[in-house]
Amino acid sequence: MKFSLFAALLFAVVALPAVAKETAATAKTRYVQVNDDRIAYRSIGSGPPLVLTTRMRGTIDTWDPRFLDALAQRRRVITVDYPGVGHSAGALPDDVGKAAAFVDDFATAIKLDRYAILGWSWGGLVAQALLLDKPERITHAVLVATNPPGPVEYPIKQVFIERAIKPVNDLADEEVLFFEPTSDASRAAAAASRARIYARPGVDEKIPSTPQLFQTYFKAGEAFRADAPGRRDKLVQTRLPILVVCGDNDPSTVGQNWFALIGRMRNAQFVYFSETGHGPQHQYPDLSADYILDFLERMPPAR
Repeated sequence: MKFSLFAALLFAVVALPAVAKETAATAKTRYVQVNDDRIAYRSIGSGPPLVLTTRMRGTIDTWDPRFLDALAQRRRVITVDYPGVGHSAGALPDDVGKAAAFVDDFATAIKLDRYAILGWSWGGLVAQALLLDKPERITHAVLVATNPPGPVEYPIKQVFIERAIKPVNDLADEEVLFFEPTSDASRAAAAASRARIYARPGVDEKIPSTPQLFQTYFKAGEAFRADAPGRRDKLVQTRLPILVVCGDNDPSTVGQNWFALIGRMRNAQFVYFSETGHGPQHQYPDLSADYILDFLERMPPAR
């Protein structure tokens, strides 16, 4: 009788349905209090933490879920909305140093000690300020489709600005903004990426669209280029491992603006994708994730 009861209990445990892991498409929006603001974030996967900071007008809804899921195979992937953006309350910082301080306060609020940072576009400016201001907290930095501090040789193109400030962007806009519209393969990738992103309902509802917020983004970007804190000099001195990922036809943060720093940076790697625009990780979600994960795992973390 005892054996039969044990066997029945064992069978019941084995037969329990497996708890499904959250994916980028199914992850719940969580909230945490940061500096008196209710801040929205999502977390998927397990392993060493990787915090993602997004582009101008980006939200936790506008990352390609295939890219996030690929990263989450071997990392805990955390996306967050800046204050006053997307699902978060508060006011967007008008300085990347303040935005970097917010990200670090957020990391503390969710009980992270040290973590890797991945910044895309405007979020890449924030990531650079963070890795220079808080090097003791950052193990690695991945800079996607962004520019270094200081003046750049190749400015943002007018066609990008015209599309970027439209209240709502359609697929044709995104082909120009994030992909390479003259490439059939890139346009096909744009359509596939957009379909994955918009599988989650209500994406457009949370995308910033007011002139006031646009000006806040622009003000922070202009100050980053003016570089009063001297971040460009600090960037070429840091030993923190840095991976730069670019498209070769980016109309916004032109990848060729990094050329002046190649040979000067002390612990950096560079990946350039051909026939690719401002969203290389959305055009090549799996391959980009593979490069990033290999970099994170093979490069010794900053000490």
